[in-house]
Amino acid sequence: MEASKLTVAVTGPTGEIGLAALRALDHSPTVGRVIGMARSPFRPSDHELSEKVEYRRGDVLDRDSVDELVAGADVVVHLAFIIMGDPEEARAINLEGSRNVFEATVAAGAKRLVYTSSVAAYGFHADNPQPLTEDVEPHGSESFYYSAHKAEIEQVLDETLAGSDVGAWVFRPCIVAGAGAPMLIETMVGALPVFGQLKLARRIADQVPFLGPILPDPGIPFQLVHTDDVAQALLAAVDGKGAPGRYNLAGQGAMTVARMARALGWLSVPVPGAAVVSLDELLQRLPGMPPEAAWLTAFR
Repeated sequence: MEASKLTVAVTGPTGEIGLAALRALDHSPTVGRVIGMARSPFRPSDHELSEKVEYRRGDVLDRDSVDELVAGADVVVHLAFIIMGDPEEARAINLEGSRNVFEATVAAGAKRLVYTSSVAAYGFHADNPQPLTEDVEPHGSESFYYSAHKAEIEQVLDETLAGSDVGAWVFRPCIVAGAGAPMLIETMVGALPVFGQLKLARRIADQVPFLGPILPDPGIPFQLVHTDDVAQALLAAVDGKGAPGRYNLAGQGAMTVARMARALGWLSVPVPGAAVVSLDELLQRLPGMPPEAAWLTAFR
């Protein structure tokens, strides 16, 4: 490896954004070595990655593993994050795991830290300004841990890096979709156990399974960004392009559930937007609801 090329450590490289980031880093002439770490088994060769990409199993909650990962890294890319699942486990990994990564990055003397936050960090509030720009302070929705954690992690990052020489690039992508849209599908289907209570949608899905999932459409526009575009933004930050700071990431224009469903070969069922809001508010008050139910907040 040429001395002038970058060594990049990546947490959480096995997800949709992570794989796209690994491909971008692997193909970059400015990057000489990539070391990824996650809890699950992963072989770079299975994903047509070169020998430049290494992988080790580890947990961001294990500070020793994190220290070992970032030792000697010029840039640390932090992607590890629990999107769905048990809220307590998610909080430990998302908050304390991120703190470990940020503290280890400072201690290791890395040049740059690149972190993927989310537009969800702004929270889903009726008084949010339109459009949302980077100078709006994050204020996550407490009832939606994905949103709350993203906002809290940005605060942890600021506190940890204060006074250090580490430059931080923080990206806030909107809903991320790639080939086959696996992350998008996981997100949308995550809310289906709740949406599935719509008798018509459930009946059609049961009787005609080849039609695929049926999505309620409250008629609320939203934005998408392609995984490869997110990966290119991460690569630009790895190379130190632009100034450190916060950056929203979104594709041009807006999408609707009906249009997205057609593109995926799914069906959509129009529902009043007020019904989604009312259902979300009701579920927030009910004990024992599955964590996936919180995703209703994102569709209000």
